[in-house]
Amino acid sequence: MSSAVREIDNTLDVPGQRAALITGGHDLGSLTDVACAPWEAPRPPRAWYIAFGLSLALLAVLGAMIGYLVLNGVGVWGLNNPTGWAFDITNFVFWVGIGHAGTLISAILFLFRQKWRTSINRFAEAMTIFAVVCAGVFPGIHVGRIWLAYWLAPLPNQMAMWPNFRSPLLWDVFAVGTYATVSMLFWYVGMIPDLATFRDRARSKWKQVVYGLLALGWTGSSRHWHRFERAYLILAALATPLVLSVHSVVSFDFAVSQLPGWHTTIFPPYFVAGAIFGGFAMVLTLAIPARELFGLKNIITPRHLDNMCKITLLTGSIVGYAYLLEFFTAWYSGNPYESFVFKARALGPYAWAYWTMIGCNVVAPQLFWFKAFRTRVWLILLVVMCVNIGMWFERFVIIVTSLSQDFLPSSWDYFRPTWVDLLTLAGSFGLFFTLFLLFCRYLPMVAMAEVKTVLPLTDPRAHPHPHVPATRAFDYNPDEFDPAATSNPRDAREERP
Repeated sequence: MSSAVREIDNTLDVPGQRAALITGGHDLGSLTDVACAPWEAPRPPRAWYIAFGLSLALLAVLGAMIGYLVLNGVGVWGLNNPTGWAFDITNFVFWVGIGHAGTLISAILFLFRQKWRTSINRFAEAMTIFAVVCAGVFPGIHVGRIWLAYWLAPLPNQMAMWPNFRSPLLWDVFAVGTYATVSMLFWYVGMIPDLATFRDRARSKWKQVVYGLLALGWTGSSRHWHRFERAYLILAALATPLVLSVHSVVSFDFAVSQLPGWHTTIFPPYFVAGAIFGGFAMVLTLAIPARELFGLKNIITPRHLDNMCKITLLTGSIVGYAYLLEFFTAWYSGNPYESFVFKARALGPYAWAYWTMIGCNVVAPQLFWFKAFRTRVWLILLVVMCVNIGMWFERFVIIVTSLSQDFLPSSWDYFRPTWVDLLTLAGSFGLFFTLFLLFCRYLPMVAMAEVKTVLPLTDPRAHPHPHVPATRAFDYNPDEFDPAATSNPRDAREERP
């Protein structure tokens, strides 16, 4: 068996073996046609227009709510004396967490050479970027005087006022900013070969110019592939620790305080597991409609959905264990304030939010133990929608229940969100889905160059050089191959018949 077949033999669709990653009998050309179809179609499906119209409406609501906030101040939110943070920080932590699955799928699974990631990594990366954009809105608007937000930056000013670098809120700025920058580079670099395919298939001059600029002169030569793989590997190595560090830093906003319910060392790993859990649920929420709407069922196959369901089950079980451990820690600490807070969460005025969180995050994912729930698309979508709701409520429970009942009973108060709070939350989803729908329409939604390396080919001559996946737009020419142009030993080996 040739080396090309050995690399992909775990994807052969043979009875008794694992299901193929790519189905439908696609070859290199037909796979390119399917992946480019959403972009090449004269107009998107009607469902895309309906979804885009709803998203734009919600985005307009977000803009109106921000404008109303600027004119009237944060008093339009439901904040009260003990609860100085509520929906604004809840939404920030929620959206930062959503972006974690994209980096995990792209970077960590890439380093572990998990080939099933190739069909879903592109829009998972896009989801990361758009979720971070949504998260970045809330720190900017919750400061009150938005026009003075530049005071947060370490810039010389007339008052000689500098940010407090010991504050975890400033750690957030650096952590989230670094995460957004590396994720954007990782997403863009991975798209370069596919942007070149769009350039070469473009039928109008302006598309050729735009995608030609974005492709950075890509030709598909062995030298370009060598540089591309090196850059992609380096960015994956940089992004991997960020998966663990970013939400750990976000959790420090709470963990380094003295407030009961927040002051605990379990928060960093607990927040990271929850972020991956919620992120994979959002990936499934986006992948299931996308494969139906854009004809990607043979690329995003039941095997991909099954793998993501299993990861959702694993991370959901970790989150459930963390919930139990919080109660154990509160009891074992002997601190009466900690014990009171956790009892109040389960039995107090916010018990409805706590048990919603438990039902959505602990009970619902356990259905994925059963294959029937991992193989029926509508059941998967139902479970992951519950997880999305539960993960938002998790952040709400952590923030609001701890703040509303602190050390002094005389300052206790019940937080009630206003219509501005609720519409701002809905508007953030409008921003997210607007950006995602535009991405699906105008950028490569599937990583064509990577998917071609896992095609279930049985004839090695059909894929003579697996390191350089050919496309309909630019076919690999072995006569142009120069072993001296690369130090990669896979490139320098002699071609076999």
